Amino acid sequence: MSAAALAAYAGASTGAQPYVLLADRDDGTVVRCGDTVAKAHAPDSDPDALAVRIRIAGDGALAGVLLPPLRTGLGLVGGRAVSLWPYGAPVAPDRPEDAPWEAVAELLAALHRTPLHVLPAPVPPMRGPAKLARALHRLAAAHPPAPGAPAHAPLAGGPAAVQAPAGGAPGSGSGSGAHPDPGAGCDRQADPDDASALARLVRAAARTLPGWARGEGPQPPGGALCHGDLHLGQLVRGPAGHWRLIDVDDLGLGTPAWDLARPAAWYAAGLLDTETWLRFLDAYRSAGGPAAGPPGSDPWPELDLAARALTVQTAALALAKADRERRRLDGVERLMVDACVRIASLPTDLERRAPS
Repeated sequence: MSAAALAAYAGASTGAQPYVLLADRDDGTVVRCGDTVAKAHAPDSDPDALAVRIRIAGDGALAGVLLPPLRTGLGLVGGRAVSLWPYGAPVAPDRPEDAPWEAVAELLAALHRTPLHVLPAPVPPMRGPAKLARALHRLAAAHPPAPGAPAHAPLAGGPAAVQAPAGGAPGSGSGSGAHPDPGAGCDRQADPDDASALARLVRAAARTLPGWARGEGPQPPGGALCHGDLHLGQLVRGPAGHWRLIDVDDLGLGTPAWDLARPAAWYAAGLLDTETWLRFLDAYRSAGGPAAGPPGSDPWPELDLAARALTVQTAALALAKADRERRRLDGVERLMVDACVRIASLPTDLERRAPS
């Protein structure tokens, strides 16, 4: 996708000339031209589902939750679907202590409480599981399974175990927001230079998930309106200065716990401190969010599966990226792979626990 052509499309409506390339990835190219942001969506986007997602973002029912598009229709540039948005200031990446965890929790709770019958229809499925499937595909391309082995086969003789990060995962405790460590007792360290062995560990962790979570078959019936790819990069200050969620490419009907999965996975892996996790969790529950149980209860029966799925997705992408860049995993990436080792030590019958 030509950034200049995309900027020309955005500038045609604003009169602005210079542009800034904000992102250029396989799943989208984004440029800013004045106060207008133009996004060229992924080449394989479903145009009908994407059109509904854009209309949902512009619906009045979500005016205080999602950043509304400048147009509710899609354009076409270079054969790619393009949407236009007002510019919003993102979360400052160099000041993690200022991350608005309460704001994102409250926005998620409002999103999950949105009555489905008032939205443009048909609401497409949330694409979180599809993103996990894509991550596993990228992992297989970088580190192919052994000939004849299923793509997500458990390790022969049971999963190998590596040590948890220093201090391990947070201890369990009902109502504390803590996560039990499934890797307790693991005492073997995998070779950090053996990427193929680490890929087998991640595939073993993927095998403990139900098929729908890996994008294999339909998601459980029911659910709520979900973002599908929630992280702090999906939050901006809109023109009026209020925080709003952006990027609706994965928006749809699904299991709302998926939107809490990334902070939950970070917490379980030791990347998010207890105080921040509890601030986020308490804000979500106080705002009426339906995905983590009532205040004071243990959230993990509802969050566990989605958090494990996001851990697998993150680890798979980390290994694929490290292979492409011909480097070893960094410290954060290795923590997520280590978490997959603990997941791989669990039984493979987690499908019985899938939400219904």
